[in-house]
Amino acid sequence: METGAITQYVDVAQIVLYLFWLFFAGLIYYLLRENHREGYPMESGRPNGPHQEGWPPVPAAKTFTHPDGHVSTSPDLQRPDGQYSATPMHGWNGAPIEPVGNPLLAGVGPGAWAARADVPDRDMEGHAKIVPLRTSPEHGVAKRDVDPRGLSVYGADGAVAGQVVDLWVDRMEMMFRYLEVELASGGRRLLPMTFSRIKRDGVYVQALLGAQFADVPQTRSTEEITLLEEEKICACYGAGTLYATADRQEPLL
Repeated sequence: METGAITQYVDVAQIVLYLFWLFFAGLIYYLLRENHREGYPMESGRPNGPHQEGWPPVPAAKTFTHPDGHVSTSPDLQRPDGQYSATPMHGWNGAPIEPVGNPLLAGVGPGAWAARADVPDRDMEGHAKIVPLRTSPEHGVAKRDVDPRGLSVYGADGAVAGQVVDLWVDRMEMMFRYLEVELASGGRRLLPMTFSRIKRDGVYVQALLGAQFADVPQTRSTEEITLLEEEKICACYGAGTLYATADRQEPLL
C-alpha cells in the first residue's frame, strides 16, 4: 500500500476529507441556529392558537453583560413585543389587518414598532449618543449647508406645522438625526431627518399633514431620547406614508 493508506481502500486524505464534510455540515447547522436567536414568529394567526417553532430549533439562551452593567438574555421569549391596535379585514385566517383608532399610532403596517429598551443609546463612556445642539456646543451646522433653525415646517398639505428650533446630533456617527419642531399648536416634536427635505425657504415633509404633527409621540426628556421613543416616533412618520390620507391607501391606477 502507498504512504498514508490505512487499508487498500481507505487512506488518511480520505478520512480528513470526510471529517471536513462533517465539520462543515455542523458549522452550517450552528450558523442556522444562531440566525434564529431572536426566535420565530410565535403567533399562529388564530386567537389563542398554538405557538410555532421552525427548524432548526431556537438555540439555548445566552446571557450578555453590557458596558453599563445591565444584563440581557437572548433569546428572551418573555420579552414583550410592540403593541398594535388593529382588526382583521375578513374572517378567514391570515386576513390582512386594518388599524383601529388613530392609524398613525396603531402600530401596524409601516407604523409597526418593536419594544426596544426604554433607555437612551449611549457611547462607550456612558454618555447619550443623540442630544440637541444646545447641550453639545462643540457640534454645529457646516457653513456650506442650510441651517434649518428658524425655518417653517410644512406638511404634505402645505400647512405650516411649526418652526425648527434645534437639531439633534448623533455624536458617535457625527450626523444629525432629528429636527426639533416647535408646533404652531404648542409643544415640541422631533422630526427624523430622513423624513424631511430641507430647502432655503423651509422644511418639507410628505409623510404627515400639518395638523398631524401633534400626534407624534413626545420624549420624556428634553435632552435625551430612548431607543423605544425613537421606534415610536419613526413609526408614526412611517404610518403617515400610508395612512395620512385616505387616498394613500387606494391603488395607484
